Amino acid sequence: MQLVIVESPAKAKTIEKYLGKDYKVLASYGHVRDLPPKDGSVRPDEAFAMDWEVYADKRNRDQVKAIADAAKKADRLILATDPDREGEAISWHVKELLARKKALPAEVERVTFNAITKGAVTEAMEHPRDLDQDLIDAYLARRALDYLFGFTLSPVLWRKLPGAKSAGRVQSVALRLIVDREREIEAFKPQEYWSVAAQMEHDGTGFEARLVKYDGGKIDRLTISDKGTAEAAKAAVEAARFTVEEVEEKPLTRNPAPPFTTSTLQQEAARKLGFSASHTMRCAQNLYEAGAITYMRTDGVQMDGSAISAVRKAISDRYDGHYLPEKPRFYQTKAKNAQEAHEAIRPTDFSRDRAGAGDEAKLYDLIFKRAMASQMAGARLERTTVTLRDPTGRHELRATGQVVKFPGFLAVYEEGRDQKADDDEDSGLLPLMRQGDSPAKKDVTATQHFTQPPPRFSEASLVKRMEELGIGRPSTYASTIQTLRDREYVRMEKNRFFAEDSGRLLTAFLERFFERYVAYEFTAGMEEELDDVSGGREEWKSLLDAFWRDFKPKSDEVMERKPSEVTEVLDEFLSDYLFPAQADGSDPRACPKCIAEGRKGGHLSLRGGRFGAFVACANYPECNFRRKFGQPGENGESDDERMGNDPETGLPVERKVGRFGPYVQLGEGKEAKRASIPKDLPDFDLEWALKLLALPRIVGTHPETGLEIEANIGRYGPYLRHDGKYGKLQGTREVFEVGMNRAVDILAQAANRGAGGGRAKAEPIKTLGTHPTSGGEIKVMPGRYGPYVTDGTTNATIPRDVKPEDVTEEQAIALIDARAAKGPATKKKGAKKKAAAKKPAAKKKAPAKKAKAD
Repeated sequence: MQLVIVESPAKAKTIEKYLGKDYKVLASYGHVRDLPPKDGSVRPDEAFAMDWEVYADKRNRDQVKAIADAAKKADRLILATDPDREGEAISWHVKELLARKKALPAEVERVTFNAITKGAVTEAMEHPRDLDQDLIDAYLARRALDYLFGFTLSPVLWRKLPGAKSAGRVQSVALRLIVDREREIEAFKPQEYWSVAAQMEHDGTGFEARLVKYDGGKIDRLTISDKGTAEAAKAAVEAARFTVEEVEEKPLTRNPAPPFTTSTLQQEAARKLGFSASHTMRCAQNLYEAGAITYMRTDGVQMDGSAISAVRKAISDRYDGHYLPEKPRFYQTKAKNAQEAHEAIRPTDFSRDRAGAGDEAKLYDLIFKRAMASQMAGARLERTTVTLRDPTGRHELRATGQVVKFPGFLAVYEEGRDQKADDDEDSGLLPLMRQGDSPAKKDVTATQHFTQPPPRFSEASLVKRMEELGIGRPSTYASTIQTLRDREYVRMEKNRFFAEDSGRLLTAFLERFFERYVAYEFTAGMEEELDDVSGGREEWKSLLDAFWRDFKPKSDEVMERKPSEVTEVLDEFLSDYLFPAQADGSDPRACPKCIAEGRKGGHLSLRGGRFGAFVACANYPECNFRRKFGQPGENGESDDERMGNDPETGLPVERKVGRFGPYVQLGEGKEAKRASIPKDLPDFDLEWALKLLALPRIVGTHPETGLEIEANIGRYGPYLRHDGKYGKLQGTREVFEVGMNRAVDILAQAANRGAGGGRAKAEPIKTLGTHPTSGGEIKVMPGRYGPYVTDGTTNATIPRDVKPEDVTEEQAIALIDARAAKGPATKKKGAKKKAAAKKPAAKKKAPAKKAKAD
């Protein structure tokens, strides 16, 4: 018997169909082991020795046992994991693990294939090889680097930068890109400019001509900078009679883009389908495992000869001969640090127009059309430029138009763009004009514009920029971006990345104290060195030693600094952001509360607290002015707002912002009463503040039990409580408006849904098929913290960018398998009870029984 090991059950199922009865195919469920998440898993002082442990979840351990049991009976072990560094590493881990268990067959071989088709798999089986030690060394170096970076730097962050969660070697540099763009936008000073255009007509066809020369001078974009000049130019155009001076017709040829790489696939799927990078890779993984496309983690843009022949045949079958160029097209990658070990992403069968369902079908369509277009004839266009002048020659208009003479590849696919270029105004069709013609002038407009700051990154443009700089690897971009979201260092609004305050503060800390390690050049250089390791040109431990020799002393030096010293340095580094110049020229660091109360020495500066950074006054405790980091407020005002006084007690009512968001406070000090401000009260005022502070509200007495019904707002929203039972209310307003009949009805419905008023059993959003390994029914469920998929054994969160109704069976299996591979969630250990607590426990037995009896 020959044992074949692959990563996933779906891949195992597909491959097993292609091999004979003598083969048994098992899935490893991704990596079978990893570095334990604790100090000492990588030991630099012992030549970077590493400890590995099998993932702790039951499914993984059971699968490892199944692989070991099968290996003991096998004559030959064939490691057929993915054809890249991670795939090589999985094969190495499996081999090492079986050797430790003394279950390694006498013959061990490695095979790779770029597509899961019968031809590719059987061809690979006929050409086995040994494990590639250079690729394994590159994996070990990368894994050790990321571990040492994270486990060395994170404790520094926790102690010196309150509120920081973690930092990563690539993750932190990607965050810096987003923060740097935010700084560019903030520093941007918009400039006013005007454009003058004439709406004209010739032979019944309208067109627009722009003013490009005024009073003898050439007009660039910013030349006309004020309304007065614009109006004068408009008047000059209105008064002049323009004649066609020159007509230039210039032929253009546009050639197609190459087939997809991992990076360009993520970019186009984001632009055209609205997919996140992680969702794109999940869909692509499913298509690959189903045998529909080639391997989806690649930097290569070339296709092999048989694929080129197949796509050229598909083009000739679908289109006439003009669409097929005489010779095939060959592409070379331009990406920095590219590894062209694999083909571009393409369909495995060009006669197959569709694959998968839902989002997978959309992605396959994109891949199919891009690959086909890459081998088609170029598009032939004609660009026409018409120049019109007045009799004096001092004023000149220009009209441009573009006509597609032959669509070529554009009949199938056109590459998307993140932004429309400012001068992209030539897509229209112009009427036929000749020198000496005088088109009719219908209208003249002068339009005001302002220069725009650089746009915030979308997923597509961020991936593109990371690839241009050589930061990380395209195969890791999806997880890197997702980590930034999960850590809440960034947020997405209208498909653009915004840097959160925590992300800005972390970036500032790293730039100031670990500048080298968040430099774009350093990170790109490290990728080049890792590529040298995978190519056998550099020894992996030498790379680690050079990194550690500088990084460890730097970390120790920062760790020895007092938190107050760190805060002082960051206060100066972030001065322009935290204390921007005031329009009236006043001191931006002057405390407004001290000024209002006539107190001297009110100087604002950055402070560090248990729950993060904030800005506070130097006169504390006499002055309690403070505001959150990165929220200077209009005119430097505090987040605190005096709303008025309670008419009954005369105590002040203030609106404040705390760790968990905005709240209102009645009174001062420890005796003050507080209430959180719900998000569904946009017209919040003193009246609402007093209502919140007066909660809970007694609705009345229940007609059956005689006990009070209470309305209140809790951690999970507004609710009713009666006799230890709860009912959910729809919104904050209902807390103050619900009447007795409605309250009794809500409580009765809650009691019917769950015995004793407990949480009702959730109904599945949709039910999918059966999990291929566990045999459990796959369901999409609503959850307290968001929708998830489950097979009854493992629960996996559905990404935010995926609607639960759209989840396919393949996506659900992939999510469940990925979650199972990570092992069980770690639980916080409770504090150990002191031994002394056992003795007085006996004295409390009697009261405990009495309490129970009550």
